[in-house]
Amino acid sequence: MLTLAALLLVSCARLPAQVASLGDGEFPDSPSHPIAQLAGSNALPALDLDPDRRPVSSLFRDLAGDQRRFWTAPAALRHPSALKSFLPFVGLTAIFIAADHSLSSQVPASHVQASQHLSNYATFSLGGGAAAFYGFGQLTHKEQSQETGLLSAETAINSYLVVFALQHAAMRARPYQDNGHGSFFDHGTSFPSEHAALAWSAASIVAHEYPGPLTKLIAYGLASTVSVTRVTGKQHFPSDVLVGSALGWYLGRQIYHAHHNPDLGGASWGEVQDKTGDRDDTDKEPRPPGKMGSPFVPLDSWVYPAIEKLAALGYIHTAFVGLKPWTRIECAQLLEHANETLTDDSTRPQLSSLQSRLQEEFAYESGLLDNEQGPNRALALESVYARAVSVSGPALTDGYHFGQTLADDFGRSFRRGTNTQDGLSFRAALGPGALFVRAEFQHSPAAPPLSDAVRNFIASADVIPIPAPNPFAAINRARLLDAYVVMNVKDGMQLSFGNQSLSWGPGPGASFLWSDNIEPIPMLRLTQTQTVLPGPLSILGSARLETFAGRLAGHTFIPRPYIYGNKISFKPIPSLELGFGRTVTIGGKGGTPLTTGNFFLSFFGQVSSQLKSVPGDSHSNFDWTFYVPKLQNYLVFYGELYADDDSVPFQNPPKNPFRPGIYLTRFPRLPQLDFHFEAASTDLYSRILNYWNYTYREGYTSGGNLIGNTVGRMGRSYQGWFNYWISARDALQFSYKHSTVSPQFVPQGGAWQDYNLRHEVELHSGFYLRNQLQYEHISRYPILFTGPQRNITAVVEIGFMPHQRVSRTRPK
Repeated sequence: MLTLAALLLVSCARLPAQVASLGDGEFPDSPSHPIAQLAGSNALPALDLDPDRRPVSSLFRDLAGDQRRFWTAPAALRHPSALKSFLPFVGLTAIFIAADHSLSSQVPASHVQASQHLSNYATFSLGGGAAAFYGFGQLTHKEQSQETGLLSAETAINSYLVVFALQHAAMRARPYQDNGHGSFFDHGTSFPSEHAALAWSAASIVAHEYPGPLTKLIAYGLASTVSVTRVTGKQHFPSDVLVGSALGWYLGRQIYHAHHNPDLGGASWGEVQDKTGDRDDTDKEPRPPGKMGSPFVPLDSWVYPAIEKLAALGYIHTAFVGLKPWTRIECAQLLEHANETLTDDSTRPQLSSLQSRLQEEFAYESGLLDNEQGPNRALALESVYARAVSVSGPALTDGYHFGQTLADDFGRSFRRGTNTQDGLSFRAALGPGALFVRAEFQHSPAAPPLSDAVRNFIASADVIPIPAPNPFAAINRARLLDAYVVMNVKDGMQLSFGNQSLSWGPGPGASFLWSDNIEPIPMLRLTQTQTVLPGPLSILGSARLETFAGRLAGHTFIPRPYIYGNKISFKPIPSLELGFGRTVTIGGKGGTPLTTGNFFLSFFGQVSSQLKSVPGDSHSNFDWTFYVPKLQNYLVFYGELYADDDSVPFQNPPKNPFRPGIYLTRFPRLPQLDFHFEAASTDLYSRILNYWNYTYREGYTSGGNLIGNTVGRMGRSYQGWFNYWISARDALQFSYKHSTVSPQFVPQGGAWQDYNLRHEVELHSGFYLRNQLQYEHISRYPILFTGPQRNITAVVEIGFMPHQRVSRTRPK
């Protein structure tokens, strides 16, 4: 701040002498002046050098213009050239954020104080150097030196204002807070680093004004010293200084190009951005749909059951129902297939509403498929919603140990009382890139501490210290659910980075391997939407592949372990889909070391000679979906096998959890009614605890929630769903679920039954209403309750989807 104040004082002393050499017609007001020409482009405005204006007012006018153009700069991302630079930087930042805690924890405590002093000295040196440039220019009448000091001050002030706004928006805890986890929205000021931004902004101006190698070495060397020492001084995380440094350098470069007088020397003038956007490659070269970026459809969307119903009725043969989510362009391709077959079938008028509503939803993407030359520019507010969850009685909130009253809800917390979630989501697509963000504010009431019996059981079951008898505080937090960037790297292949959800199994029940019962985790993910395997493997038919690497949250015994996974689904014949998936938990402080050797051994399921076992904690599944032929598409069999610590689920059949299911697509005289039935069991004769590992004792969880099916570690359940389709978005569902947990796991076991009624309706205005009413009867659970318990859970969600009103317009 002292440096910033000094620079501000210097800048306020701006004299008109610096423009004395400009003759008539050379002021920026003249259209022929290069400053005015650049100001007419997308770059920042030229410095107002009118000597009749007061210096301070000129400074603040320039600051206002600089700020306005910085905050409106995201509009430039409609140009692919800007996107190609921006998306990799976002991906690099996300990688650093994922590794922040690990990197910061390795800084020796002995270096902290010295690093703090060094970072301050280096920052003061850059600030003092900028002031010295101005003072030297005043004494020697060197206009370039004066300009260097003035622009350094202006850039530093702009950098500070931008960083101040971002810090109070991100609210990230500093490394010395929150046990060094660096949580966002936690009343901190860590992201981004203001010291790094100020240092790199001044260095950028100096290096552009005097582009010699020695000057650049000194300026950028001091700025790099500031960035590094802010990390080693435990004041910021690596991602904080990365973003702060980039912001400072970017603002310095932009302001230099906007306000620098080229007659004074310095780096070449150049252009920062295209003047008119004519260089947009998507306007000149056709881009086939397979090379367009496309966001994924959220897992709780009505689109999935609608398309799966069309697939079960035989109108779509290319959908991979055991591997989701799907991209919007992929859904449009599936819909095109359905449109061809539905057009030839006039015997199913009840499907016309389903078909037309899907056409409206994906009208834009269908237009891209039809002409194959659309620019793929889309920006839409997906939804704005308010959601209330009221639980009237004692509820099951721990699926890892006991069970869940509400499951498969993106890891949202819920407790007895009124819980709320208010959020919004938006999506964008531009050429090969895409973006999706879903953010919400969550509230849950406080809860009493666990009983002594429950805490002792958890310690015994997980082989961990007994949890403290602390009450659970009320939850009030902002959360990013699905929030990621996408880049199409090859025809039909997308690379995405950010918080993402997966569903790796067929049917409405949750997969054993991966479900949306957890909060979306940060991951780098590669998706091949549809392909044909090479060579002899082509006999397996079309295939869909997915691989990811991410990091789990909420683990304290082995903090912040990594997890990676792979899945392939293929269709040897149109009526059969087979899938094989596998995930491995590895790394983390105190866990299996994540070395190159351990990674490859775990990937191929090979035993390490040092560890005497396969590195990490592996999980695998095999699933199938079979559309029974010659039954007029009435019947679908599907299911899943799961294995803990085995590379494939067939190695030890006695311990394989299983989840078979059946889908009746319609009933005689009631074509709008369908029925699902599933059973799931991890309560096996071997009494092996699934989802738990001796190294990773908090098990197959993230944020305390099971990653897989909430039948749990030694449980059984069976569930049925009746769905009555009034229209695509006006559906009524009744379900019943019976669950038990083995007394071999929880002392004296437990049993409970859920009766659930759901209704969703969409209005023409874009508003929608989702209602859910559930009655839960906990018939017995001695460790939790003294007798039978009951609760009623009501869920009401009111939302608005404005994009539905514009998605009906196909691109021209």
